[in-house]
Amino acid sequence: MNPHSQFKNYSVDHFFDEMFIDEEGKSPRPHYERIFKRLDSLTESEISDRRQQADTSFLEHGITFTVYGEEGGTERIFPFDPIPRVIPESEWSVVERGLRQRIIALNLFLNDIYHDGKIIKDGIIPEEIIRSSKNFRPEMDGFEPPQEVYAHICGTDLIRDDQGNYLVLEDNARCPSGASYLLENREIIKRAFPQTFGGMSVRPVEAYPDLLLRTLEHLSPRKSQKPVCVLLTPGVYNSAYFEHTFLARQMGIEIVEGKDLVSIDSFVYMRTTRGLVQVDVIYRRLDDDFLDPLVFRKDSMLGVPGLMDAYLRGNVALANAVGTGVADDKVTYAYVPDMIKYYLDEDAILPNVPTYLCWRDTDRSHVLENLQNLVVKAANESGGYGMLIGNQSTAKEREEFAQLIKSNPREYIAQPIISLSRHPTFCEEGIEGRHIDLRPFILYGEDVEIVPGGLTRVALKKGSLVVNSSQGGGSKDTWVLKDF
Repeated sequence: MNPHSQFKNYSVDHFFDEMFIDEEGKSPRPHYERIFKRLDSLTESEISDRRQQADTSFLEHGITFTVYGEEGGTERIFPFDPIPRVIPESEWSVVERGLRQRIIALNLFLNDIYHDGKIIKDGIIPEEIIRSSKNFRPEMDGFEPPQEVYAHICGTDLIRDDQGNYLVLEDNARCPSGASYLLENREIIKRAFPQTFGGMSVRPVEAYPDLLLRTLEHLSPRKSQKPVCVLLTPGVYNSAYFEHTFLARQMGIEIVEGKDLVSIDSFVYMRTTRGLVQVDVIYRRLDDDFLDPLVFRKDSMLGVPGLMDAYLRGNVALANAVGTGVADDKVTYAYVPDMIKYYLDEDAILPNVPTYLCWRDTDRSHVLENLQNLVVKAANESGGYGMLIGNQSTAKEREEFAQLIKSNPREYIAQPIISLSRHPTFCEEGIEGRHIDLRPFILYGEDVEIVPGGLTRVALKKGSLVVNSSQGGGSKDTWVLKDF
């Protein structure tokens, strides 16, 4: 090792480390050897230059996210760590099969609960759990979505435990975000380490916008002409607005707000300088509640009055379908392995994190007695909000969560505190291990397409298990190697 190496003080600290096999952080795994040697050869000045180059690129490209409720401005450059995560093909192929299995089962589940409800009748999942979900939409009962697919774009979050096993943390089947950062990360890392990247067989990710557009066009109710697809955004103040504009531009489609669309005679049209243009497919980046004030929230100014009527009549397609949020419910999540067994007669390739459901008396008692050793999550919160990490909480916080659980047990789950895998990350004191997860992106159109790798999110705060950007997290590029 270089005596001036940035890794000279690196410690694995008894966690599963993505790069190193040994406790001392001196022996890299085979698929990391080339990256390790390159980083080990860099001086502190060279590393600083590359980090500055990445920050400048993000600033110039306007790659930002919004943190709500903070003073001093809400716009932030999305933190990027230039040490890539590397996944060998042999490992990725298992993950890919597991993700394919999962999205097929989730779509069969969604189709079932809005039609015959066989999984309920057969006692696999209680009807009350489904009907009481915040995101269950009775308006969808009996409706046949285009191609019978509900979740066309899904971001399933994966973690690795202290043995390196992949576990599913949650599914994001409504409006998953992060694909734009995945694509921009790749462009930046190629400029930061051109020779290293060029010398390794890294599977490309650049096809994502084309795959996404193909997925959308597959839904079009009009087959006789090229479909008119648009991306519906809540507007410039949304935390993911950068991504909305980025993806629309990459796909070559219009980005619109609710005021740009109008429903006439159960069809949806886009206002343009040339007059009204009929819209076939809407890639909506706002939740069900805001889609149509005539059906959902009456006070919403973000949606399109009459959109649901046009949708339910089959005159316009939505991605993702209305009502997919049931699959995002963290209580429903606990039943996904049962869904896979029920619909596909297969065991789950990617297991869930063990989960306690607080609506069950025995589970609730266990949770309330062991709050200091558990992670408690609200069933329909995201972004790291509505969560208690027991061993990092105060007695007052645990008491507050105990009262929340007792008052509304259906809305809470608990899981053991998993020692998330760590990855070498540039920090103020040098290279240190930080906890990470992985959000692959799955597209379900004519076929299931999965972008190799996904967005690796990193908890930049020392000791933190929360990787969300709203909670101080950043991201890394993810390399899937063809020849490992």
